[in-house]
Amino acid sequence: MKKNSQKHVETMIGEDAVINGEISLKGGAIISGKVVGNVQTEGTVRVTRTGTVEGDMKAAEATVGGIVHGNVNADKVVLRSDSKVHGDIIYKQLMIEEGASFEGRCDLASSKPADQATAPVESPPAVPEDRGGESSPPPYYSN
Repeated sequence: MKKNSQKHVETMIGEDAVINGEISLKGGAIISGKVVGNVQTEGTVRVTRTGTVEGDMKAAEATVGGIVHGNVNADKVVLRSDSKVHGDIIYKQLMIEEGASFEGRCDLASSKPADQATAPVESPPAVPEDRGGESSPPPYYSN
C-alpha cells in the first residue's frame, strides 16, 4: 500500500551505485551512493554520510549528511555534523549542526510570487538639463 506523503521515501540509491545524469522524482529519496547530475523532487531528499551529489538539488526538504558540490534549494534544509556543501543554499528554514562544512551563500527564499519578484524598478526623478553658463548644484532633498 502506497502512502501519498511528501516525506515518504520511494527511491533509494545504494552506497555502491553511481548515477550519471539528472534525477527527477515526485516522492522522497535517500542517496547513499554518488549522483553526478541535478536532483529534483517534490518530496524529501536525504544525502547520507556516504552519499555524494555533484549537481544542484531542489526539493521540498533536503537533509545533507554527506557531500554536495552544487546549490541546494529547499523549503527546509538541514546540514548534519559530517556534511560538506560547496554551493549556495536557498531556503525558508535552515539548520546547520556543529561540525558541518559549508562554503557558499545563504539566501532566504522569497515568499513573493515570481511575477512580483521580477517587477521593474522605478527610475529616479529626471535631473534638470544644463542651461548654458549657469552652474547650479543638483537639487538635494532634506527634511
